[in-house]
Amino acid sequence: MTGSSAFTPPAPFTTRPTLHGTFGMSATTHWLATGTAQSVLERGGNAFDAAAAAAFVLHVVEPHLNGPGGDMTGVFVTAEQPGEPTVLVGQGPAPAGATIEHYRSEGLDLVPGSGALAAAVPGAVDAWLVLLRDHGTWELADVLEPAIGYARDGHPVLERVCAQIESLRELFTEHWTTSGELWMPGGRAPQPGELIRNEAYARTLERLVEAGDVSGQDAGRTARIEAARNAWREGFVAEAIERAAREPHRHSDGKDHTGVITAADLAAFEADYEPATTATFRGHTIAKTGAWGQGPVLLQMLTMLDGLDNARLDPSTALGAHTILEVEKLAMADRDAYYGDDERAAAALRTLLSEEYAAERRTLIGDDASSVLRPGAIDGIPAFAPPLRSDHAGGAAGTGEPTVPGASQTDPSDPVTDPATGARRGDTCHLDIVDRWGNMISATPSGGWLQSNPTIPELGFCLGTRLQMTWLEEGAASTLTPGRRPRTTLTPTLVLRDDQAVTALGSPGGDQQDQWQLLYLLRTIVGGYSPQEAIDAPALHTTSLVNSFWPRQWTPAGAVVEDRLGGEVIAELEARGHQVVRAGEWSLGRLSAVTRDPATGLLQAAANPRGAQGYAAGR
Repeated sequence: MTGSSAFTPPAPFTTRPTLHGTFGMSATTHWLATGTAQSVLERGGNAFDAAAAAAFVLHVVEPHLNGPGGDMTGVFVTAEQPGEPTVLVGQGPAPAGATIEHYRSEGLDLVPGSGALAAAVPGAVDAWLVLLRDHGTWELADVLEPAIGYARDGHPVLERVCAQIESLRELFTEHWTTSGELWMPGGRAPQPGELIRNEAYARTLERLVEAGDVSGQDAGRTARIEAARNAWREGFVAEAIERAAREPHRHSDGKDHTGVITAADLAAFEADYEPATTATFRGHTIAKTGAWGQGPVLLQMLTMLDGLDNARLDPSTALGAHTILEVEKLAMADRDAYYGDDERAAAALRTLLSEEYAAERRTLIGDDASSVLRPGAIDGIPAFAPPLRSDHAGGAAGTGEPTVPGASQTDPSDPVTDPATGARRGDTCHLDIVDRWGNMISATPSGGWLQSNPTIPELGFCLGTRLQMTWLEEGAASTLTPGRRPRTTLTPTLVLRDDQAVTALGSPGGDQQDQWQLLYLLRTIVGGYSPQEAIDAPALHTTSLVNSFWPRQWTPAGAVVEDRLGGEVIAELEARGHQVVRAGEWSLGRLSAVTRDPATGLLQAAANPRGAQGYAAGR
């Protein structure tokens, strides 16, 4: 049902132009990664070479948002098969020793938000090497050269990195001393713009390259990449990770524990591919991960909204904003009841994405804001009821996260950390790249933040904390289970039209990622906005969901909006019962996107201006 109501027109200006060209486009959450990706395209590399090079740079320049010890998911198409979206699975599983019984014996009722007990098997590096092996064209040494240079010779550090390190002074000084040695040389946090180095990580990357060189020039490019993978999965990296995890260290519960991850866990994991999960909306196909990620919530939201008139799809109006918030709550409730890495979740998804189920759920959208968790019912599959820990104060920026004294209360894209325990909420990175041949990728690297775990000194990075998205209660598809992937929030997107990929997009933001991407899709597909107009437009999201990050709180009827949404719209949302937190003028979302018109070859790119960090480039 399309209707005829027009969307609210975008502002008469944008913060930046939507870039246009025909050669190649790159958009990431840090200008150095964008520049790196574009430089690879300029030197003949394809989108996958560029994506891998940019990703390793992001490990260096956004260490508070991602790292080599973390994870990633990507979705891509190749120029040879432009209508077959494929998911790159860089989400590692729970280690063999990660059992509910062990965690309960440690006195825990939740998986911690920091410390090695929260670490899934690192999946990001292996995923990038697999993508490079199968779809790239460059040698590993050339792909890693920019990251090695920034790590060894230094790069100008972001203000937000400095603030994060300063907030961790007590933790780094008293408990995670290896992190203090790396990030606070001389006992002080770096100053914004100061050149900082991570020579240990530079050496780690150099050793991966050397492992390939040992295999011999006659072995070929694929063999050299495989040798580097083996050094990571079964060699010096895996061995160092196991040694580090065995050392007792402070976790987010305020106690010291040892981790359970071993070298054998790394050897058992290999990044892989799987077909994307898709749904259609207004003549477009949207491609996401399976139910082991939160990606299908975007498909559920769009399927519910597809049956409504355009007047109810405009995020800039009170009716549209209310409708969107209510649809987001319904999809997120299903996420927490059914999503996970098991057969039940896969079976549930067939119902959750059906038009019949969407029509049923659509009837629950009332005139007033709902304040209860309302998952749907699926025959033969019981809905898991997650423990509800209410955050009546709204948390930092209404994210449902614990408020930390002195932390930003306006930007949920900022990591916030309890300096005494490492308890944190955080963010991630993102990249979108398209080349002149039609290769296109959207990828979201995350985890392994500098605030996740103590630094492993010989490697120059730390482990991640993705297991905090699992439950220690039985009965959920996302219950902590050895060998299963945690239900990640990482959720890149591809959009196809007429069996051709036309858009790659995504955003950092944890539970907000798909909510912010929904706004972009509604404004571009239905409202006719340009990519930059859609990114710049006022954003909003619900916090009336079970937060994916420790301590797993929720805010009944919670909504966070940018003030630019307008006083009248905000007042009506409040009158409808939404518990609104105003987040400032420019604070929500870190979207980026690239597009390609298959008929003409015209390329576009746009990036988020919020935080003055993400940039697009192209020609």
